[in-house]
Amino acid sequence: MQGDAVEVRRALATIRTVTGLPVAFGGVVQPGGVRLTELIGTSTNSLSNLVVTRGNGLGGKALALAKPIAVTDYSHAAGISHQYDLPVTAEGLRSIVAVPVVVNRVVRAVLYGALRQALPLGDRVLTAARDAARDLEQGLAVRDAQRSRVEDVMVPRGWEEVRAAHAEPRQLASEVADDALRQRVHEVCARLAASWAPPDASVPSLSVRELDVLAAIALGQTNAEVACGLGVRPETVKAYLRSAMRKLDVHSRLAAVVAARRHGLLP
Repeated sequence: MQGDAVEVRRALATIRTVTGLPVAFGGVVQPGGVRLTELIGTSTNSLSNLVVTRGNGLGGKALALAKPIAVTDYSHAAGISHQYDLPVTAEGLRSIVAVPVVVNRVVRAVLYGALRQALPLGDRVLTAARDAARDLEQGLAVRDAQRSRVEDVMVPRGWEEVRAAHAEPRQLASEVADDALRQRVHEVCARLAASWAPPDASVPSLSVRELDVLAAIALGQTNAEVACGLGVRPETVKAYLRSAMRKLDVHSRLAAVVAARRHGLLP
């Protein structure tokens, strides 16, 4: 979200001021990884809009483990992969710390601070970077709560009935033998979902079955109940759910439903 990016930049400015590190950069977590959009103190564009994927490099490892990681000499550091050595060395960075910003057990952003010398960053610097991340976490959590309260007020009465009405034809469509008619039902369901929130082109496309499963889960159905409604096995439902969670870059059933609604995939 754009608002998250603004808050990330403020946190990076704080890290740079408090620690004295000459370079600070980072970005918001997106489905593909962390996109480095906020750069302070850099002298090249080598890191601009670089997408750091989960598990790769320093930031990708911090993202995967949801904990801070630091190295003294990036290009020679053991324990991290080196897909991003070229852009990092092009900027002349050596000692780097990467700190994840975790809100409700979900990593929302990654903050970096860096030196152009291979020197230990020290406890004071690492603590200050972690403190800046914690402050950002609290700010995002408060803003999320405020947004949730506003959305609760804005949700019209009977909206759960609308969601139920959206989920039922998705289940019925699985029983329709006519391909053209089944496609029309899915198109109507997509229009209903998009009327609540415009589709976000940056979100990977979910399959029809993945959306069927999420729509049913949004109504509180168990995997067994979803399987019964769709005429498939519970193991198949689990597979569709895992695939949808991976595409939406979330780690729970509830988070998948929330993300799908946010991106206009569900009402």
